[in-house]
Amino acid sequence: MGNTAIRFSGVDKFYGDFHALKKIDLSIEQGEIVVICGPSGSGKSTLIRTINQLESISAGRIEINPALVQRAGEIGMVFQHFNLFPHLTVLENLMLSPRHTLKLSKADARQRALQFLDKVNILEQADKYPAQLSGGQQQRVAIARSLCMQPQILLFDEPTSALDPETINEVLEVMVNLAKEGITMVCVTHEMGFARRVADRVIFMDDGQILEQNTPEALFNAPQHPRTQQFLQQILSH
Repeated sequence: MGNTAIRFSGVDKFYGDFHALKKIDLSIEQGEIVVICGPSGSGKSTLIRTINQLESISAGRIEINPALVQRAGEIGMVFQHFNLFPHLTVLENLMLSPRHTLKLSKADARQRALQFLDKVNILEQADKYPAQLSGGQQQRVAIARSLCMQPQILLFDEPTSALDPETINEVLEVMVNLAKEGITMVCVTHEMGFARRVADRVIFMDDGQILEQNTPEALFNAPQHPRTQQFLQQILSH
């Protein structure tokens, strides 16, 4: 696969009679930052969830570069809802997978957890429980938890849509910094400012299809497809 990280070839996904993904052909390069946008129900989240097999596909092929994913955890995912264990402290949440999946010692898992909490600027919350944190802080913990597995590919499924406006920026800032580190990132988001700032490519989806993809500058300033034009007009006028 050379420098290609993820390749979709003719991918279809059905839920019963509903055709959620229609003949998706897409290649994402190693280290590329790709933002997927589009209206609700367009297939964005389904697409991203097929990458790490949270959703099965009905037809076609998805290939992940074997050089990038030789062990469990090398595809990380950050969800809309933070999925933290409420009965564990922040630190314990982060240590769980490195200990069980990667078989790190308690000391090594702890050191790694503290390192990544520091990276997302939340080290002082290590001994608190998720319920004691704001939504933005919980999402930063969720990002740190993914980073503890040292993923080569990181997926974000609308990571800011459950947050209030004040905390969205603190999460986006962490993602902006991550984008500089060479991890392949695929992000479903409505945050067009983030897409403009960090994406190498923006993909617009509707009705289970990729209608347009381009650099942020080209897609936002001169969208080609009428549906992209309509969507951007609505979202950028808010």
